[in-house]
Amino acid sequence: MTDGWRPGDPRTNTDRMLRVNQAGEYGATRIYAGQLAVLAKGSHAAHQIARMARQEQRHLDRFDALLAERKVRPTALQPIWNVAGFMLGAATALMSEEAAMACTEAVETEIDLHYAAQIDELGDSDPELSADIADFRADELEHRETARSLGAANAAGYPLLTAAIRAGCRVAISLSKRI
Repeated sequence: MTDGWRPGDPRTNTDRMLRVNQAGEYGATRIYAGQLAVLAKGSHAAHQIARMARQEQRHLDRFDALLAERKVRPTALQPIWNVAGFMLGAATALMSEEAAMACTEAVETEIDLHYAAQIDELGDSDPELSADIADFRADELEHRETARSLGAANAAGYPLLTAAIRAGCRVAISLSKRI
């Protein structure tokens, strides 16, 4: 790295970014696991969710590696995100395939905003992390568009459902940065 940073050196802002991003990608894998546990095997929605889950696992693997490399502790809330993510995924899938897609749309909308802000904040200070976030953001935007194309807006109570999920995402992001 050109700025002289070495693993273990303090970097408060990037430490928080890594912590919250790892937590978010972990939560996403749990949401998709919950949805896949409920949705009919072989359905188009299940196929798309499985594909998105594989991408989220790749993101999680990368953030796990960066946490270890840079000696950043993960959030202490991970056990809560494990259960909450799975329950959110299962609950929305139990409602309908469209509600599962509305969940994906809502989560990815918040992640898009979150990753865009991080890219702006990083600027040129950490090209490796910026590149990873930009790459993952592109996947998240594709997930959001997939969810929209699969009828997210047709979910019962769509405005309320997506507003509640987006608010929950913002709370999870805020807490995971600090705890």
